[in-house]
Formats: sequence, C-alpha cells, structure tokens
Amino acid sequence: MQKPLISVLMPMKNASAYLQDCIDSIIHQSYENWELLVVNDHSTDDSEKIIKKYCTKEQRIKLYKNTHKGIIPALKLAYSKSNGDYITRMDADDIMETNKLSALFNQLQLKGKGWVVTGCVKYFSTNKKLNEGYLQYENWINTLTKKEDNYSAIYKECVIPSPCWLINKDDLDKIGGFNSSIYPEDYDLAFRMFYGGIQISGVKDVLHLWRDYPERTSRNDINYSNNAFPLIKTHYFLKHELIPNGDLILWGAGKKAKAIAKILIEKKIVFKWITNNPKKIGKHIYGQKIINTDNIIINENSQIIIAIASKDFQPNFLKATNKNIYRFC
Repeated sequence: MQKPLISVLMPMKNASAYLQDCIDSIIHQSYENWELLVVNDHSTDDSEKIIKKYCTKEQRIKLYKNTHKGIIPALKLAYSKSNGDYITRMDADDIMETNKLSALFNQLQLKGKGWVVTGCVKYFSTNKKLNEGYLQYENWINTLTKKEDNYSAIYKECVIPSPCWLINKDDLDKIGGFNSSIYPEDYDLAFRMFYGGIQISGVKDVLHLWRDYPERTSRNDINYSNNAFPLIKTHYFLKHELIPNGDLILWGAGKKAKAIAKILIEKKIVFKWITNNPKKIGKHIYGQKIINTDNIIINENSQIIIAIASKDFQPNFLKATNKNIYRFC
C-alpha cells in the first residue's frame, strides 16, 4: 500500500548555484511519495531554468511563479497548491539527508495528530569558515530537540528549524497555515504551534544540512534583522502571557532591551525598567527612568522579561524565583 503524500514547500530566489544539490537530495529520499512545490520568488539568475529541466523528467516537481514578493506570499502560494496529507518546508540552498522524510514521517505516525516532528540540523559551508554563532545555535537547537524540550526556550530564539519539521495538514490549518504577515515567518510559525497546542517530538539524528554563505536571506533581508526578533517576541508575550494589572519588569539596558521597551511604551504598557549596569542606572531612555535591580521587590504578579545576554550578572531576585521569567536572550 502506498504511503501518504508529503508536500514539500520550497520558496526559491537566486539559488542556482545550489539547486542541483538541493533537488537531488529530495529526489533520492528513501520516502518516495512526495511532491515538491517550488515557487520562484522573482529570481534573476538561472534558478527557473534549472527547475524547469527537473520538471520535464520528474513529475513530482511543480513550479510556480510568486505573484507577490517575499517568502510568506511564496509559502502561501505553495501551500494553496499542495495535495499532501503532511506538510514540510525546504530551503532551496540546503540539503536533505536521504532518510529525512522517512524519519520525520515514521515519528509523526507514532505520535498522531496534534504533534509536529522536528530533527537535528547541521550547518555547513563550501566557501567560508562557519561563524561561531551558527555553531552555537546548531548545538543549542539540537540539544533542545534531543530532549524534546524546544518550547522551554521559545522566547529566546526560534526553537524549530524552519526547513526541518513535518506536520499533519489538518493541524497546520488549525493554527492558520502560512497566513501570517509577521517576520521572521519561521519564528512566527513556531509561536503559533506552541500557543496552538501542537506538541513537539524530536528525532535525534541529523536530518537536514543547513548551508551558510554570504548571500543567505537570513543574513541580508531586513525582515530578519535583529530588530525583528524583539518585535515578534513582544507581540506574543503581550498577546498570551501578560498579566492584566500585573507587575511587569524589563531587565536590561542594551539594544534588545531598548527595542522591547520602545514597543511597550508605544503600546502604553506599564512596566519597571531595571539594570545592574552602573553606567545605566538612573538614566532616562524614551522618557522612562532605569532603576537598580537591588530596588526591586518581587510579588506573585511579577513578570520578568530578561533582555540581557550576559550570564555574569544574576541579581538576587532571579535566585529567589523561577516563576514568570521570560528569557528573551
């Protein structure tokens, strides 16, 4: 009996240098019942020509043109054309391990509906040394996946690698599919999975090879800038976590904390802004005074947003409670 169809959604923009490796890795999957829906997002290189050649000899590959611009419209278009009972994503410059679809599918079959399955990832580069930050992220997200504890760090960083997950189409529909206008779109989807009650199961093997190179979208697109991350974190915190009439505390006075503070002030959210940096204590930023952490009293309605990367400073109030702490860094 034929296995269920998996729809692989793949936005594509100027990926001609890497497309052959990517497409070949999909064609050689041990799980054979898949369809690849490629959406050309206004490429100016030979990407479309390459895909068209594959389409002539491989009926499972379908090519569409993005009627708008950007990865979200491309994903929406691909999703609207999908026929599979299961949905996954792929980046046009990456590589699938041969057993990727099979491993994700087998794990999801064991779990059933209401689950998303992810696997471990590995960064690689053919023309440069890998950035230490990428290696740290790889180790961090793989550790979470192996423990199936991804959601515990949902406010720190995107906890589900965008091109390495599989979900039942019905579950993806329940959380809104790709109908989002918030970037980074993969982080937004992870938040919607979390708050939509989708549980995570992890495959401990490396299933996806993530290519790093200077022209990579996440390095250059303004939608993936550092400012986008505080915005999306604060959006979901205010929507799902904020205690009405509670005691909101923002700890940190660097760039990320300032970005969060600016959003809170614009939305007229009352909060205390604290730091243990002596250079920032007593200063006014955006019209709000930053106070010393030593002057803070924690109560049962206190919520603490940590927006400081350094672990060298651990004020006493953090040692006293583990409740309602949201680590944004």
